[in-house]
Amino acid sequence: MLKHLPAAESLAGLSAVVTGGSRGLGLLIAGELAGRGCAVTIAARDTDELERAASLLRMRGGGVRVETAVCDVSERGDVEALFAATARAQGGVDIVVANAGIIPVAPVDAIGADEFDETLRTIFGGALYTSLAALPHLRRSRAGGRLALIGSVGGLLAVPHLLPYSCAKSAVTALAEGLHAEEAGRGVSVTAVHPGLMRTGSHGQAQFGGDRSREFAWFSALAGTPLVSMDAERAASRIVAAVARRRPRVVLTPAAKAAGVLHGIAPVTVTRLSGLAARVLPDSADAEGGLVAGRDITERPKGFAGRLRAWGSALNDRAAARYNQHSPTARP
Repeated sequence: MLKHLPAAESLAGLSAVVTGGSRGLGLLIAGELAGRGCAVTIAARDTDELERAASLLRMRGGGVRVETAVCDVSERGDVEALFAATARAQGGVDIVVANAGIIPVAPVDAIGADEFDETLRTIFGGALYTSLAALPHLRRSRAGGRLALIGSVGGLLAVPHLLPYSCAKSAVTALAEGLHAEEAGRGVSVTAVHPGLMRTGSHGQAQFGGDRSREFAWFSALAGTPLVSMDAERAASRIVAAVARRRPRVVLTPAAKAAGVLHGIAPVTVTRLSGLAARVLPDSADAEGGLVAGRDITERPKGFAGRLRAWGSALNDRAAARYNQHSPTARP
């Protein structure tokens, strides 16, 4: 039997804001919203990257309406200014997607508290500041406001070598679920989005520590493998459809769904399996210092790890070119 879903409402004419909207998944979500007739404001830190993104969106034709806003989501004042300015310019705010974030990849003994602090400040702090600044506007939306917080399968269970990321995304998960409950009586829907691996080209923007070249090899390979990762355009389409239908939660990719369900049923088993997975990941014996963006890692590991990188990252490399990922900055 097919599961009943609320009918999707038209989004035409609504005002939407996407943080981290200048590249990757955020850019694609902005494109989906614009394609449905929204006036979209994309926010990110880098002016040049924003202009390239706006040009890519406008090339779609069809009267796409897109504006740009420079904003660091880890700065509360920036976020408050973003929503005040957008509400004035667009006559209100109806849809908000909190997507901005960073991805540090390293074993925990190759990083420290600073990396956890920065990741929490950017991912969770960004989602929190965005939510708090957006909600007053969304409550006034005549269409009924919609808020989507982009979490991750890493927020449903801890992923080895992605601990700062998992901690931050876990906090986003709790925020989305709590806001959904509290805003239900105010006409604002809140959607928690938990993607698995996607081919967005993010491997070049992710930051790697420890044995950097090997960390980059496994991450880029998994993120680019079709049977494990998801086409980013399809993911963006499903996310916007879930927001339109006011779904409280969407988990993308079969692997992410299976991992989330299994962790809920047998958390001890999943924890033990994660321990086994961690043993085959690179250790920090050959640690090379601090975190470095994937695009700056030129050394290719020898043997299997090198072949893994060359094979698995091919699709992601092409995605990086399509989705504006070749940027000098390290985060949206």
